Amino acid sequence: MSRIEGRKPTNLSLDAALVSRARESQVNLSRAAEEGIRAALRARSREDWRKDNAEALESSNSFAAQSGLPLAGFRRF
Repeated sequence: MSRIEGRKPTNLSLDAALVSRARESQVNLSRAAEEGIRAALRARSREDWRKDNAEALESSNSFAAQSGLPLAGFRRF
């Protein structure tokens, strides 16, 4: 998501007390909402990646548990 794309006016329904506190604290609601949405999208992306790669991760972990780490002999710690 690029900031170059511009901004789009959007209506949101938010908790009235939360909006009041944000305004009292001079929080920019649009920017705060954008940051929250970006954080939610990052979290969803990470979760989707984990689900999409669960089989490969389990296979790799199983191999390491049974055979040890492939380069363990080169460790200096």
